[in-house]
Amino acid sequence: MSRRKSVMSDALKEEIARELGVYNTVANEGWGAVSSRDCGNIVKKAIEMAERSVKQ
Repeated sequence: MSRRKSVMSDALKEEIARELGVYNTVANEGWGAVSSRDCGNIVKKAIEMAERSVKQ
């Protein structure tokens, strides 16, 4: 099974997961256990962070 290269670093994903309160799921069960809704929220938050950094 091939692995895709991640656009976001693991550290960034973990930081956002902590902010959104889903890091315990990641730590205990892995990223596969995170709901689609929560994954979408992580992506949304990452996009917001990127847009803010571009504006600065």
